[in-house]
Amino acid sequence: MASLKHLAKDTAIYGLSSIIGRFLNYLLVPIYTHVIASNTGGYGVITGVYAQTALMLVILTFGMETTFFRFANRTDCAEPRRVFSTCLIMVSAVAAVFLGLTLTFLPSIATALAYGDHPEYIGMMAIVVAIDAFQAILFSYLRYQKRPIKFAALKLLFIFANILLNLLFFVVLPRWAGWAVDVFWAFAANLICTASITLFFLPELRDLRFGFDRTLCRAMLRYTWPMLVLGIAGILNQTADKIIYPLIDTSASAKAQLGIYGAAVKIAMIMAMITQAFRYAYEPFVFSAAKDSDETAKRATYAKAMLYFVAFTLLAFTCVIAYLDVLRYLISPDYWDGLRVVPIVMAAEIMMGIYFNLSFWYKLTDRTLWGAWFSIAGCLVLLSVNILFIPTYGYMACAWAGVAGYTTCMLLSYFVGQHYYPIRYPLGKIFIYVALTVLCCGAMTIFAHFIESFALRIAFNTVCVAAFLAHICYHELPELTARLLARMRHQ
Repeated sequence: MASLKHLAKDTAIYGLSSIIGRFLNYLLVPIYTHVIASNTGGYGVITGVYAQTALMLVILTFGMETTFFRFANRTDCAEPRRVFSTCLIMVSAVAAVFLGLTLTFLPSIATALAYGDHPEYIGMMAIVVAIDAFQAILFSYLRYQKRPIKFAALKLLFIFANILLNLLFFVVLPRWAGWAVDVFWAFAANLICTASITLFFLPELRDLRFGFDRTLCRAMLRYTWPMLVLGIAGILNQTADKIIYPLIDTSASAKAQLGIYGAAVKIAMIMAMITQAFRYAYEPFVFSAAKDSDETAKRATYAKAMLYFVAFTLLAFTCVIAYLDVLRYLISPDYWDGLRVVPIVMAAEIMMGIYFNLSFWYKLTDRTLWGAWFSIAGCLVLLSVNILFIPTYGYMACAWAGVAGYTTCMLLSYFVGQHYYPIRYPLGKIFIYVALTVLCCGAMTIFAHFIESFALRIAFNTVCVAAFLAHICYHELPELTARLLARMRHQ
């Protein structure tokens, strides 16, 4: 239980920085969607380029974040700081080669990616993704050292600086100096902020003195290459729709539709905040807990962590549905047509989080090749749904493709994992939470259909959310609930 409390504390810190950061980052969405009209496709360009950047970041880090945790926690391995320095040198070398090739052949690459008129967009983001890959290992080192405060501070500093620069480029200067609005400045702001954050890692870079271990490098590459395949397939599950949408839909409105979809997905990314915060804390927690000799207690802890994850992500899902009428004002009314994808994309994110939680059986048993096969299968399902149905259903096909892809990964990982590393997950309780979510969201939808009053709808939805939260507190946090009730009685 103490280990779960530590996990909860770290998740809270990572989660707070992630939630605050994503909330602040949402300020960019109203800026972009109010300044850049939906029919221009400008926000579609931003959505598409960032999707490609996310894919390249996975390739350039090639699974070394997870590999670092695995080898740094192995008692039969090198000193953790030597593991860190070897990882950082490997990733830095790959990033440098990538950046050199990209800048050398920039016009051809930009044309192939459908941005031939603006190769500078691709050039700037290539520099950003190379720096991000370098920083990914440094941020992992902070997580390994259990330094969530510095981790969170740097993440928030980047976001604050990025928002301020975007406000300057898209609001202040256009209003007061006649500055032309151009998506170029969105990428320029990102580049400036990303490069600046690197300066704060100078203390960690001193550990590069531990040098490069060739034997360790070979062992890491053997472990990590399936993680690379897994990572590519995984990120394609998140970004393939945005990358291929303009390639499949060649109509004049394709980038405008992509922009509408991308803006709506930003609201659904509230679920991604929770899964990402959980991942930041859970990954080092699991590899550290793997040293525990009590196998039964260890697996029971993993099972309980899964239950908590499902319960609180479904609570978040219910909250977003309850207050979607308020959250929609984060984006311009021009983009509201895309809000129908929000619950679908959130469901896909929950499936992804469960899959991530299940994935540790093959990481702990060094059977990472299984993870690659699962992610490839999910990616093939996602791509098939997108290719077959985008021409007919547009971006709605993109949303459902994510659900199909992650559900495939989740089910494959669960059933195969129960053979190699069986864990008795509390499936009964999990299905109760799923049923409770369906009940609450169904009731809110039916109530909204018959009641026009905005205030009454919000009040009813709040009651539903409170009932869901009360169920979690009563069944999963009985000691905390009892203490709170006792305190209320004494008052």
